[in-house]
Amino acid sequence: MKLRIINGRLLNPSTQQDELATIDIAEGKIVGINTIDGFVPDQTIDASHKVVIPGLVDLSVRLKEPGNEHRATLASEMKAAIAGGVTSLVLPPDTDPSLDEPGLVQMLKNRARQLNQAHLYPLGALTVGLKGDILTEMAALTEAGCIGFSQANKGLLNLTVLSRAMQYARTFDCTLWIQPSDADLAGAGVAASGAFASRLGLSGIPVQAETIALHALFELNRNPRVRLHLCRLSSAEGIDLVRHAKAQGMPVTCDVSVNHLHLIDSDIGFFDSNYRLYPPLRSQRDRDAITQGLLDGTIDAICSDHNPLDDEEKLLPFGEAVPGATGVELLFSLVYKWAIENRIPLLEALAKITLNPYRILSLSGKNQVPVSGQLTVGAPADLAIVDLDESWQVNDKNLVSQSAYTPFKNYEVPAKVKMTIVGGQVVWQ
Repeated sequence: MKLRIINGRLLNPSTQQDELATIDIAEGKIVGINTIDGFVPDQTIDASHKVVIPGLVDLSVRLKEPGNEHRATLASEMKAAIAGGVTSLVLPPDTDPSLDEPGLVQMLKNRARQLNQAHLYPLGALTVGLKGDILTEMAALTEAGCIGFSQANKGLLNLTVLSRAMQYARTFDCTLWIQPSDADLAGAGVAASGAFASRLGLSGIPVQAETIALHALFELNRNPRVRLHLCRLSSAEGIDLVRHAKAQGMPVTCDVSVNHLHLIDSDIGFFDSNYRLYPPLRSQRDRDAITQGLLDGTIDAICSDHNPLDDEEKLLPFGEAVPGATGVELLFSLVYKWAIENRIPLLEALAKITLNPYRILSLSGKNQVPVSGQLTVGAPADLAIVDLDESWQVNDKNLVSQSAYTPFKNYEVPAKVKMTIVGGQVVWQ
């Protein structure tokens, strides 16, 4: 199938292009920008009054398969992803069973290929069953298709085990994806420590749960200096530590959840479980530090941290609800809203959900990740067409995900993805 996209405003962070352009696609790749002689398309797509952007790369999307298919499935959540313009996604290893067996990873990769929607990049479990004591066979899991290793949000490992994991990862040139949180300090906390949690009588998670974990990670990583990707930073102090580590040349990248761009602890209101997230929503000062960290390059990427949950997990008192929210369909709209509110150039904001996460994936997955995240001749034709002028309401009817539990429920958000193309095939419109 040969496609030609005409009259669209091309936005490409890798080249800083922002211009009307014609894009020609053949055999799954971009073969021309601004017309090549003799190209005869099978289909012409008119993108007038819309933007054409690289497909989004989401660094955390839970699909609930295997183990929780009654809550959501690979098919339902991959469809939600392409409805949001996401063409590549990273799957954390906390499935049921966890991703600690090569056969399970291969099964998921095969299922994703059969669905022929977004590209799936699984993270392998760092320890067997994510129990924190026995390291998995990283080499075999990498061979099966894992692009890195993680404990998901299980908290920091026993430091002796973590040190061994770093040595092992260095040997096999793997990247560790770690959510910096000291499990003992986080304890049974359900909200950020502070005056607001105290007024509500909620148990708190102190900032030190994040900063002490970061100190431990950086100290242990002085040698062997394995690649670290830090997931879901939440505090001003934590971001400062990462800024300092990067300045010292530590091989580290990091991301934040899109929820933390917009929300703070007081948004919890009267115990609304839609706002039960992990890490917890922190203060206005922390939210401002996240924006500053994104602008100065300390924070590399923004992800949805998509986690579809059902009534049994969310229709509970705040402290008993399962942390998490659906979000993969909201990623572009919420990043665009953040860019508007903070007067950030769209190309700069777009890089945080396309080019930068693609680079993190490439470093982590080496030869397993194709050249994407950018609109250039020769790159895979993974892209989305978006109407920036159309707003839409987040509700059960408009969301494709099997779950509609999100703190943005009933919000009016800007920008609507009209079409998603993966490997030169139209997979959503």
